[in-house]
Amino acid sequence: MNSTKQTSRRQFLKMTGGIAAVYTLGVARSAYAAGTDEIKVALIGCGRRGRGAVLDRIAVGDNMKLVAIADISSERLNLAISTFDKLENKTTKINLPHEHVFNGFDGYKKAIECADQVLITSFPGFHTTHYEYAVQQGKHVFVEKPFCIDAEGYRRCMKANKLAEEKNLTVLSGYQRRHQNSYLEWIKRIQNGDIGNILNTRVYWNAGQISLRAEKKTNETEMSFQTRDWYVFNWLSGDHYLEQHCHNIDVGNWILGKGDPLAHPISCYGLGGRQARRSPWMSPCDCGNIFDHHYVEYRYDNERVMHSQCRQIKQCWTAVTERVQGTAGNGVACSLAPYDKETWNYPKKNNDKSPYIQEHIDQVDAIRNGKKLHEGWFAATSSMIGIMGRMATYSGKEITWEDAVNKGKTIFPYDKELTFDTLPPVLPDADGSYEKSTAIPGIYDPFE
Repeated sequence: MNSTKQTSRRQFLKMTGGIAAVYTLGVARSAYAAGTDEIKVALIGCGRRGRGAVLDRIAVGDNMKLVAIADISSERLNLAISTFDKLENKTTKINLPHEHVFNGFDGYKKAIECADQVLITSFPGFHTTHYEYAVQQGKHVFVEKPFCIDAEGYRRCMKANKLAEEKNLTVLSGYQRRHQNSYLEWIKRIQNGDIGNILNTRVYWNAGQISLRAEKKTNETEMSFQTRDWYVFNWLSGDHYLEQHCHNIDVGNWILGKGDPLAHPISCYGLGGRQARRSPWMSPCDCGNIFDHHYVEYRYDNERVMHSQCRQIKQCWTAVTERVQGTAGNGVACSLAPYDKETWNYPKKNNDKSPYIQEHIDQVDAIRNGKKLHEGWFAATSSMIGIMGRMATYSGKEITWEDAVNKGKTIFPYDKELTFDTLPPVLPDADGSYEKSTAIPGIYDPFE
């Protein structure tokens, strides 16, 4: 093993206290409603993804009930209530009294305290804080990707991971490809050597321009506006490179790391910028301070490489997939083309479930049957790889894993009490744009 990776692993173990070698106690049945087999569920973050997560959780078909919801937006709370009111099985799956609908930045705490299992689908910047609190309260957790958006968040997540393991909690991530049969079979074949030793992976999320989400209202506070238009502010989304492309990064790292949940690159370098987000068809307040294109080259041991592309510009080449190159063949998700054998394509099966539902089936099985399910380790690590890549594109510099983890800039205001009157970390320029808060490669310092 490369000496740099060894040092990093030792630092990680020192930081977290190590991953427990044996997980023998299982998940205590007392972890959910005492005296019944009903699992009480809370939803944190009631946007489209959060509402969908509840529907996916209900689709498992077990004895569960949604008992609390929380969001900083009353509009999203009302939309969630309206959505759930229309369910045919509302009377058996939903129980949301007025006092269990929590509005405000601290509402997540009250909702978490009502439940046995928590679905965290808030803005990415808040994921770490919400995850920490849920684990401290001894709750089983589903955390949407990414787990963290900066190095401080990663360090906090890894400590929360250790606590979750000590408490025998299940931790499910929003990396749903980890529960998708086609990916599981594809990667199993790769790891079994069907295309030889792996040389590199290439991962892509090149898509069109996203729809503009918000316009600043008259007399609206800056915090209110940014949390409505959260996607284009890096302290809330982590940049689309992390928020969206982290799926593909996770797959590429899964392959190169041979399934090790702590596997990561040694270093990376890349380039990126804002082309379309400075163009005439986007008004200044719609641009935020994120890039619209990124390319990163991650270096692993033995000179293996993961090439990463991510773009949000209309009328350009699109690709959302993963590719792998081996000494005896290559593949594109989810197919393999060995040089001396017949091409393999995953045969879709009638019993394949949506991975968005299958992941919840797997967590419920773990909760009810005392099985180990702790995805926090690889989920936080894959998130940190995306953070590391963003640091490289923003700065134009080569970034090592150790420096990224130990010195990376903190961009989210952890431990600060937030309200809609709080000034966010990113503020507008005099012309309403956020150009002065946008990274300029060669000038931006990823460690300051």
